[in-house]
Amino acid sequence: MNYYKIYRVDSGIQIENASGQLTPILSENWDDCINQDHLFQFCEKQSFGTNQREVIQTPIESQEIWAAGVTYLRSKVARMEESKESGGDTFYDKVYDAERPEIFYKGNKLRAVGQHGLVKIRKDSAWNVPEPELTLFINRNKQIAGYLIGNDMSSRDIEGENPLYLPQAKVYDASAGIGPCLLVTEKSLAPETVIAMRIFRGQQEVFQGDTQISQMKRSHVELKDYLTREMSFPQGAYLMTGTCIVPDPPFTLQANDEIYIQIEPIGTLIQTVHP
Repeated sequence: MNYYKIYRVDSGIQIENASGQLTPILSENWDDCINQDHLFQFCEKQSFGTNQREVIQTPIESQEIWAAGVTYLRSKVARMEESKESGGDTFYDKVYDAERPEIFYKGNKLRAVGQHGLVKIRKDSAWNVPEPELTLFINRNKQIAGYLIGNDMSSRDIEGENPLYLPQAKVYDASAGIGPCLLVTEKSLAPETVIAMRIFRGQQEVFQGDTQISQMKRSHVELKDYLTREMSFPQGAYLMTGTCIVPDPPFTLQANDEIYIQIEPIGTLIQTVHP
């Protein structure tokens, strides 16, 4: 598959081709660059040859970050288990089978954390997990124009206590991991694309899991269509598409845990829990 990776770096924008060659630094504005009508063709026209890369920044400027939930069967089962005591388990059963998906606001540049950044866990929560998710870039014309890796940090006990607490469980400082780049492809990602996550604590692996995006109940186009049905995004939006890689309780993140989320050919998003 032919593809390009667009990085936001200290001095501007840098593009990498499938052979690992980079362009010189482009002075393009991030919002304008990624919202071009023919983004793949723009990348094709660039000059490649350098191997010198600047420090990678979080690939976001004016974009909003949204997320879809209960798009995998495993996610449905986990949410039902954790919300059973509150009586909210039937909500997740219904939304999994409903025509309308669950879509919620996740954050913006202020809440976003990029490559090698520090994500946070809530001090008022005792059960916190990362959720690895393929993330769609939807441009200002409501087209799926690229892909990123997402880390939908979640406070599971808060959401489990009452489904109405979802915004508090999902949206807080440094809760939206995205990166390390924007992948632009000639064709859609293959159904057998693998999402894998590993968590390390003090050099020891404490969790490992993987899945394929083919396990999603809903299509990317369906999720995109619902998000953009009555909303415009002048500079585009990022949409996390859900997860089924769910660490079983009593696992919870701790300070200094290292999170590795890999989706090829996008790469690996590496983040650390704030000490």
